[in-house]
Amino acid sequence: MTPAARIAAAITVLDQILSGSPAEQALLRWSRASRFAGSGDRMALRDLVFGALRRRDSLAALGGAMTGRGLMIGHARQAGLDLPAIFTGTRHDPAPLTEAEAASPPPGDLPDDLPDWLRPAWTAALGPQAAEVARAMTDRAPLWLRVNLARTDPARAAAALADEGIDTDPAPGFPQSLRVTSNDRAVARSAAYRDGLIELQDLSPQQACALLPLAPGLRVLDYCAGGGGKALALGARQPGMTITAHDARPARMADLPARAERAGLRIAVEARPRGPFHLVVTDVPCSGSGTWRRTPDAKWRLDAAQLDELLALQARILDRAAPLVGPGGHLAYMTCSLLQAENDAQIEAFHARQPGFAPVLRRLWTPLEGGDGFYLALMRRT
Repeated sequence: MTPAARIAAAITVLDQILSGSPAEQALLRWSRASRFAGSGDRMALRDLVFGALRRRDSLAALGGAMTGRGLMIGHARQAGLDLPAIFTGTRHDPAPLTEAEAASPPPGDLPDDLPDWLRPAWTAALGPQAAEVARAMTDRAPLWLRVNLARTDPARAAAALADEGIDTDPAPGFPQSLRVTSNDRAVARSAAYRDGLIELQDLSPQQACALLPLAPGLRVLDYCAGGGGKALALGARQPGMTITAHDARPARMADLPARAERAGLRIAVEARPRGPFHLVVTDVPCSGSGTWRRTPDAKWRLDAAQLDELLALQARILDRAAPLVGPGGHLAYMTCSLLQAENDAQIEAFHARQPGFAPVLRRLWTPLEGGDGFYLALMRRT
């Protein structure tokens, strides 16, 4: 496909997303209907679509319309592309620009690419950094890897990846986390990944896991395990613990046994875990506002009612997890959210309901620190 044909395809997919289709479903439908497209075309289309969703409002302002075509005109303008050479109407190219589309947009500040209803909460949570973090959310997120210290060390893992043409840089002050700087789409096919030397995990949750109190012999529960990334990270950091994974939807953990075997770890999967545990980790369902670079359509699909439902669910999870913590043990609450309502406010409400837990630490990471937005509150049962 030519670059212009890819833009035409992006217009089609974006129109479906703007009409309510989830981005992944719209991309999958296009792929199934376009068997002629190669893997490079599909990746390029995905980049165009996700890039447009990250900057939806500002690109619509540049392109003159909140449509797939408007977003791609805005993208072309922002990228400094030759619009008449792309919008030719020949073969698979988009239709030629109308006179109105060809006119330069009026000067002025562009939108900040945040949902209007969420902007006050965003500003309240991030204060002076709110605008800078919003701008950071319009860029593609980096790919971070966690070195499995149970199998190797950072230098050897980086060398193994380099042998396969994958370049990395260690995180400053946190060398067990590697940022992929080239050939990122080859990571999942690499021998280093297949042999359990590395795992895909963002920098911020890696750093959060590193703050949790671990020691040989502890019983640890990953209560909202999902794919088991936290359980794997904790097991690699401290061998000799008994680690249990649980999720309300067990299907999410389907790959965990294979991942644990690849990493050289043993993780029990239990539908009804029984305490007491020395550490219970709750990485709860949330708005995902800290990860909107990776799932930009989620930013525009979230509404106030959905956020209220998530807040109620988070509170229920905390209350269910709390009795599983033994005396003197710790409860860790995590979100990939930047919003106060899901973070500090949720923890303050928990302490009011559960006075038997004392605060230990709270930490919020933002994309300005290299990884996704992420929150950790650690509490100790007295």
